[in-house]
Amino acid sequence: MSERYENRKVKTLAKAMDASARAQLVSVPHIWKLGDRYYKLADEFYDDPTFWWVIAWYNQKPLESDVKTGTVIYVPTPLEDVLEFINNKGNVSSY
Repeated sequence: MSERYENRKVKTLAKAMDASARAQLVSVPHIWKLGDRYYKLADEFYDDPTFWWVIAWYNQKPLESDVKTGTVIYVPTPLEDVLEFINNKGNVSSY
């Protein structure tokens, strides 16, 4: 396992997540507003800004510039369940 993923507590990161897989996780809607950043949401919901990539991955929007003001994005919770889901799914591949 690469150090990059080890530090993030994940084996590898999925490229995409289908709707049935997404339905297995709980998520909180958030309306994207001016000044929002993934790391700020990760800090708010997970108490750790380094997990910003979980929100980006879950929404399939790797860059904040991919999210337009007013767009509803979803924050998957709790973080422990999301990381377990990522680590245990067979359809997971490098992002």
